[in-house]
Amino acid sequence: MEEGEEETAVPKQARILVIDDDEGIRESLATVLKEEGYVVDVAENGQEAIRKSKESYYNLALVDLRLPDMDGTRLLKEMKETVPHLVKIIITGYPSLENAIEAANRGADAYMTKPYTMEDLLGTIKEHLKKQEEARRYSEQKVKEFIEGRFEESEAKKPAERSTK
Repeated sequence: MEEGEEETAVPKQARILVIDDDEGIRESLATVLKEEGYVVDVAENGQEAIRKSKESYYNLALVDLRLPDMDGTRLLKEMKETVPHLVKIIITGYPSLENAIEAANRGADAYMTKPYTMEDLLGTIKEHLKKQEEARRYSEQKVKEFIEGRFEESEAKKPAERSTK
């Protein structure tokens, strides 16, 4: 890291929703992610994931492509969009170019195929959470600059208003 450069870290206590109909996968992912310091919630189908995304804020969702009640790519559009952007990662054991293109077109931020290593999955999660944090900080900076600019404009108008009275 260069001197004077601010490090952008993954947000503390990032919230992750794991959506998979396989209980073993849900639970093992939840365990590993909790050990990494994330707050984890699980859903076994699309409807449960939609409900949870409307009730709680999540930084990231891990979405199985094949769910019992809907296709994972359809779920991408159904989940509540949040600010900052909810990162959506599709995970599939049935990779195809068609699935990857559809996932990208429907808002997937990443597409991973099974089997994957935990190291690869955790790296992908950290990379996307870091980007999310950078976008949040950038937005906050732009809002701050806008407010400061408006304040300076307002202060500059005050002497002119007083002299016209």
